Amino acid sequence: MNKIQLFFLLRKNVKLSERRNVMFEANRYGKLFSYLWMSILAIEFIALGTFLGWMGATEDTPELIFYITPLLLILDFLARFATQQTPLMLVKPYLLMPISKYAAIDCFLVGQMVSSGNLVWMTLFAPYAFIVCCGGLSVWQTLGMLCLLHLMVVCNSQWYLLVRTLVNRSMLWWLLPATVYGTMVLPFFVLSDAQMEQLIDVTAGPLEEFAFSGSSFLVHAVLLIVLAAANRRLQMRFIYDEISKQEKTKLKHVSQLSSLDRFGQIGEYLKLEIKSTMRNKAMRTRFIQGVCFITFFSLMIAFTSAYDSTFERNFWCLYAFVFFGSVNLSRVMCAEGNYIDLLMVHEENILTLLLAKFYFYCAILLLPLAITLIPVIAGKFTLIMVLAYLLTTTGPVYLLLFQMAVYNKQTQPLNEKITGKNQLENKWQAIASMAAMFAPIIEVYLLMAFFGTDVAYWVLFAIGLAVTLSVPLWMRNIYSRMMGRRYDNLEGFHSTR
Repeated sequence: MNKIQLFFLLRKNVKLSERRNVMFEANRYGKLFSYLWMSILAIEFIALGTFLGWMGATEDTPELIFYITPLLLILDFLARFATQQTPLMLVKPYLLMPISKYAAIDCFLVGQMVSSGNLVWMTLFAPYAFIVCCGGLSVWQTLGMLCLLHLMVVCNSQWYLLVRTLVNRSMLWWLLPATVYGTMVLPFFVLSDAQMEQLIDVTAGPLEEFAFSGSSFLVHAVLLIVLAAANRRLQMRFIYDEISKQEKTKLKHVSQLSSLDRFGQIGEYLKLEIKSTMRNKAMRTRFIQGVCFITFFSLMIAFTSAYDSTFERNFWCLYAFVFFGSVNLSRVMCAEGNYIDLLMVHEENILTLLLAKFYFYCAILLLPLAITLIPVIAGKFTLIMVLAYLLTTTGPVYLLLFQMAVYNKQTQPLNEKITGKNQLENKWQAIASMAAMFAPIIEVYLLMAFFGTDVAYWVLFAIGLAVTLSVPLWMRNIYSRMMGRRYDNLEGFHSTR
């Protein structure tokens, strides 16, 4: 079997594995929502490409698109974290088969390069190219520009695979993309408008000459080869380390958390939650990322004018509290799918576990509460605003997210960050996460429109407090509905381990 035949066979197997997945029917609805979102995004990109093309044609600057390309590549890089898997997630089933492992990884790498997802940006590039071509750019130069822009997107896809593989090994590797992309966009934030115009005037000629020359294709082709080779080598090395569990460990003291013994069985499940977050790589990584993101945006709001609008302040204040829940509680019980049978031994074990999870995620909110006090001291947030969003999170938002315990039935790996599949498993997870993020903002804006800002926050405070105090009632309702679906959920947990 040659590599071409292997490539098509592996693509066929991936599609078959998706259709045979226990969550296939739910994912069909998720894809419907994603297609709808992509359609709206494509319309916006077409409008943006048309506007930029008109500017480039009227000002005789066909190289204008290359000035904003760094920003587009950053957006492309971030979007891939939600949509693109690394080849290691796909090649794992073939490690014990009599085929070349490098050949399998090569096929998946090529599949990422020719993926239809890389063509999304053509909805922006194609209108731009058409209009600048009508404005005087030759047809061959226009086609060359389109090919170069697409090559840059493909290079960015390989760069993403490299960074994601390294970040899964250590959080310190985030410094690499931060340095690269920070250097690319630094002039937009450091230089004044006059200095930026002067820089554009100086670089316009050399940039146009380079962009429409063969040397630009050669540079990006070499870059693509280097990135693909690095991916090929790194991913093969890391997948064997993870599959074989080769990991350097240090003997360290393990806290018994004896202070939680006073809370009885709930205390024992609280210990389980704390130790799961501390010991399991996938859960620990999400926790650390959340702390870093919340700290970064809180400092940005407190000490810069980057997010000074009313919507941005409300959104980021809510985001600080909702992040941990939307990331982890949307997958509630997925980690427990690894040992769900043990939890079913005693009556109401699941109810006690759910209550312990609620108290644990309420306690975690003390961290974003302390961080958001920085903007409060700086005068960007008000104290009632922070407390209102805190109780909105512990009340209505957690009430919504804990509903996922009824519907989740796909086991989540605890440690396999590289080979594990960490995307959302069904449509309800995506809907719940989006509702948790935007429904409180819509509610507060409606209240502001009728009653004013202070009254709106006090109403949110009261509603959040009432729902939080009624947690025993709605948690028992969730438990009862979950028990009604227990056999269906157990089958799903067993088949996805």
